[in-house]
Amino acid sequence: MDNLPIIDPHHHLYDLKTGVYPWLQGPMLERVFGDYSAIRKDYLIDDFLADIKNQNVVKTVHLQVEYDHNDPVSETRWLQKVADVHGYPHGIVAFADLAAPNAQAVIEEHCQYANVRGIRQCLNFHRDPVKTFIDNPHLMDDPQWRKGYALLKRHDLSFDLQLYYTQMEEALSLARAFPDTPMILNHTGMPVDRTPEEIEGWKRGMTLLATADNVFCKISGLGMGDWKWTVDSIRPFVFHAIEAFGVNRCMFASNFPVDKLFSSYDTVFDAFKTITRDFSGAERGALFHDNAERVYRL
Repeated sequence: MDNLPIIDPHHHLYDLKTGVYPWLQGPMLERVFGDYSAIRKDYLIDDFLADIKNQNVVKTVHLQVEYDHNDPVSETRWLQKVADVHGYPHGIVAFADLAAPNAQAVIEEHCQYANVRGIRQCLNFHRDPVKTFIDNPHLMDDPQWRKGYALLKRHDLSFDLQLYYTQMEEALSLARAFPDTPMILNHTGMPVDRTPEEIEGWKRGMTLLATADNVFCKISGLGMGDWKWTVDSIRPFVFHAIEAFGVNRCMFASNFPVDKLFSSYDTVFDAFKTITRDFSGAERGALFHDNAERVYRL
């Protein structure tokens, strides 16, 4: 389509020969994205570069991919070596359990690596255990966890927020309590429940969360709620996210290779280009490149 410069602020890499990824190497789990046997194999930088070859991807951000939680810095160490050789990824969002007694030590160790920009700890809690990632539905309100969250500002880190719309009110409270910590909502707020009532709840949650101006939105992962998605089926979700957060607080991302379960890399970014065809050049520049560069300090 057109050759817009792209920063992809959400992808994963993994080497199953040398790394420890329980969900990819252990028994198959029931997950929100369904049968993921197709991605239970190495996804290395060369695989990613092959997937992006038709798009003008100039920079990327790697998100932690549930590497062994007992040794999360090993993932960062490996990724920094990849970046030092290949240039990609330009930013790394690492894992830390913010409620753990050693949260500060883990964060400090991550920060020894030049490309580290933020922390992600998945917070998804759902009435359906298949869609749930944590035991505590109110972790964001936990004083010990918030003590860990407070470390992010000290280390100039952002937080990648992955949850469902039912948790957005608590996330808003967190964002307002820590206004100097950028918070980046993952996967368009994960609208995986698609009854009319659930979609309305997601819309309200997005509009509410967007009232905190330190919260940004990654428009990605829409295949997880719609395994046979089309441009027309995702368009309303893209438009509502942009309407809620504004064109200067949204960014398009791939979620590869997870979203490779549903489509090619070109299909994802060509869909975003089609949906924004009538946007101005400056607006498209913001959504595809500039916002990610600013928020992740690339």
